[in-house]
Amino acid sequence: MLTAVVFLPVLAGLVLVGVPRLPDGAVRWAFVAVTAVELGLVAGLWLGYDGPGYGYETTVPWLPSVGVSYHVGVDGISLPLVALTATLFLACAVYSLRQTHRTRAFVALLLFLETVSLGLFTALDLILFFLFFDLSIVGMYFVIAGWGHRDRGRAALMFFLYTFIGSLVLLLGFIGLYVAAEPATFDIVALTEQNPLDGSPAAGLVLLAICLGLAIKTPLVPFHTWLPPAHTEAPAAGSAILAGVLLKMGTYGFVRIAMPVLPAAWRQYAMVLVVAGVVSVLYGALVALAQTDFKRMIAYTSVNHMGYIALAVGTAGVVAGNTEQARQLAVTGAVTQMVSHGLITGALFLLAGLFHDRAHSYEMASYSGLAAAAPRFAALTAIGAFASLGLPGFSGFIAEFQIFTGSLGARPVATGIALLGILITAALFLVALQRVFLGSPRLPGAAPGFADVRAHEAVAVVPLLGLALVIGLLPRFLLAVIEPAARTVVELVAR
Repeated sequence: MLTAVVFLPVLAGLVLVGVPRLPDGAVRWAFVAVTAVELGLVAGLWLGYDGPGYGYETTVPWLPSVGVSYHVGVDGISLPLVALTATLFLACAVYSLRQTHRTRAFVALLLFLETVSLGLFTALDLILFFLFFDLSIVGMYFVIAGWGHRDRGRAALMFFLYTFIGSLVLLLGFIGLYVAAEPATFDIVALTEQNPLDGSPAAGLVLLAICLGLAIKTPLVPFHTWLPPAHTEAPAAGSAILAGVLLKMGTYGFVRIAMPVLPAAWRQYAMVLVVAGVVSVLYGALVALAQTDFKRMIAYTSVNHMGYIALAVGTAGVVAGNTEQARQLAVTGAVTQMVSHGLITGALFLLAGLFHDRAHSYEMASYSGLAAAAPRFAALTAIGAFASLGLPGFSGFIAEFQIFTGSLGARPVATGIALLGILITAALFLVALQRVFLGSPRLPGAAPGFADVRAHEAVAVVPLLGLALVIGLLPRFLLAVIEPAARTVVELVAR
């Protein structure tokens, strides 16, 4: 069943491309239907999962001579991200119901990206992981280059070159693990059991290669420079997928591969991740505060939020003077933050798309008083902003509370500094809301007016913010899945 869930979107995309003279309206509604079915299948996976451990495992030899197999499965770390992926792609399908520019190619490309994303989060073989990792770069490159704004060619090229170089470095790390394993294999489960580089001086170099590739994808400072232009020039649906799903491929790789497969090296260099996380938290928030472009501001808040995850997974590698419960809480918070950021920032990027659709400008100085003309837009953006800054009652608060609680005992100074990020994030969102939605009405010169949120836009955005609220108020259904898997990761790191 898991294989069907992974490959259904790309098969549907091929059918849509292959059927001649299919009207654009039918293509758009088929996109909605396929992603809705996909979400229903993922809900079935969630209800049928009886972890801990991997469920729905499938193993088929692929390149047996070099230890490569088609090995997929889900556990409490990957299943929430699979569900997040299905949810966000459905939201983007609904949001794109008025897409008119090369609709068939756009839909087929997003369906391809959905399969790639689901494949990566279910992959239990390093080469399979790498394959989906690389294909995600190709897919998003064409989304930005083909449907982006203004300087889309340069932004797409920067995105591709940065992340592709990262993927090559990541592959070197994977090959290092393969060479050290006995018998040689790329299977993640087998490598976790073997711990092949335990005590080896090469472990640090292999970890460096893997973490560098994942840090570029995440991205962490100073490897973040591709992110703001990519987000700013991408179409709204592309930005939502890039922030909500593709950035999680890097943070997921830390928890799925680097931590359990290289536990000793992770413990030794955990402080590097802690420092990178704190720098990303503060840098992302401060630079976001200085932005005048609404979409670029949200892009920098993603750097800030990914920094919290790096702080958590780095702290989870600090065994001395740190309790197992605290380390488990940090990992749980990191995975919860992945889900929370995907929902909230995905919604914010879809809302940011309204600026371009209505007035072709993201510059906040061009707007004021929009609350009078578009009250529903103002209300949804305010909800998304407060959810993003970690207001109690939303998923961001649950995630950040776990991260700070799990990190404070082992790294009190780093955690205290990272807390400043919340204050700066609150300031930047409040300033942005005041600039854009309050005061005398003003629009860019060429804009005839600013229409409020339309029905299909509301149907896309409201469920994302609603899920963030549900997780914030009733998190048990999510934490019950994540916590056993987080406990397993913590035990593996402490070996």
